[in-house]
Amino acid sequence: MQRLYRNCYAMDRKCYEEYGLTEDLLMEHAAEGMARAIRERFAAGASVLIAAGPGNNGADGITLARLLQGSFSPRLFLPLGVKSPMAKLQLERARKVGVPTVEEIEEAEIVVDALFGAGLSRPLSEEIAGIVESLDALEGFKLACDIPTGLDESGWPSPTAFRADLTVTMGALKEALYLDAAKEYVGEIRCVDLGVERMLYEEESSVRLLEAADFLPPLRSDRTAGHKGTFGHAAVFCGEKEGAGIIAASAAARFGAGLTTLVIHEQVRAPAFLMTATTVPPKATALAIGMGLGDYFESELLEKEVVDSPLPIVLDADAFNKPELLQILHQQNRKIVVTPHPAEFTRLWRILMKEELDVETVQRDRFGLARRFSARFPHVVLLLKGANPIIAHLGELFVNPLGTPALAKGGSGDVLSGLIAALLAQGYEALDAAIQGSLALALAARHYKGADYSMLPTDLIDNLKYLNEE
Repeated sequence: MQRLYRNCYAMDRKCYEEYGLTEDLLMEHAAEGMARAIRERFAAGASVLIAAGPGNNGADGITLARLLQGSFSPRLFLPLGVKSPMAKLQLERARKVGVPTVEEIEEAEIVVDALFGAGLSRPLSEEIAGIVESLDALEGFKLACDIPTGLDESGWPSPTAFRADLTVTMGALKEALYLDAAKEYVGEIRCVDLGVERMLYEEESSVRLLEAADFLPPLRSDRTAGHKGTFGHAAVFCGEKEGAGIIAASAAARFGAGLTTLVIHEQVRAPAFLMTATTVPPKATALAIGMGLGDYFESELLEKEVVDSPLPIVLDADAFNKPELLQILHQQNRKIVVTPHPAEFTRLWRILMKEELDVETVQRDRFGLARRFSARFPHVVLLLKGANPIIAHLGELFVNPLGTPALAKGGSGDVLSGLIAALLAQGYEALDAAIQGSLALALAARHYKGADYSMLPTDLIDNLKYLNEE
């Protein structure tokens, strides 16, 4: 896991006040990090167009031009001139080593956006938005300095943003780079040091970025004398849209649950490896409810079998339409995971918080709303679905950036609920189940060899068997 931060201002100050580093020195390291990324990807002599803004983000770009001069062919485009003292100093240095400036945007093999970095607090002007669009239209490899111009301090495009192939961010990773809306703009993300190792630069953070190495598949080798009961019994409610329940239960069975039962209202055509019952089996060790639930089950049964049960539980989909099921979130001694997508989160929020939200508000403030939810229900694990799912528990946030566009299809969330239910059934803590289930879903999608548009939930379930190779 890596740490994420809202911004790096305090850590920059620490470099100045505690380590005796200067703004100039930090800038040299930032520019060298970008230069290193260019040298790794391109042969000497490649043309580089650097669009530099008037402040210190622009100064980083100007410094980059000086570092590349001689081995590459950099050109500076300064549409707003230079205003900050560091930008003026770096431009003077760049001119002394012969870096040329250009008056218009022109084609180059590498296009660097160093117009505005982190901390953009207002929408782009029409002029700057036009410049960004012109840079985007160039054919060269796109590199963004710190954060693509046009993404505000939360990561929201305002109204447009530079579309980078690579973002080289400075010092530490920022939350804004991992907002869902930012994913199509940031490209690959690389963090570079600013004169000290990141372990010295970074401070404590309550936000973590998950990595593939954090995935730990369910193991059985430590329980060699175990039997099917040893590995738990997942009970998955199968409602009006029975396919959703069957998908979730199949995922649970594939992901290590010793037994998996579909709790049904009427007979369904279930795979042979799934059991069926009209009530929760007495020896069940975890529940999952909401996937395609509809209105099949009577309130009395839900009250008895779900609300009054002490079993660990996953709530998803249609569960967020039912106030009686959401009362489960007030049960502080129960393992609870909720897995809403943004629209479902608005319904959950309206019922529990008595406030109206729309989907855009959720997507603009995913980190903030996840924090607010966790403050109100610290014992509950929230997994807010999206391009970069956010998992919140006890005030800590975990972000999973590993998903692929293939997951944007009905049934992926049902698989996720089944994965989490399987781990809860096997005795995992709720947070661990949510993290490992989310990672398993993303990695299973990455194992898919076909076109993104063609992946089915059954492909995800089948790919789970390859995750021991991670």
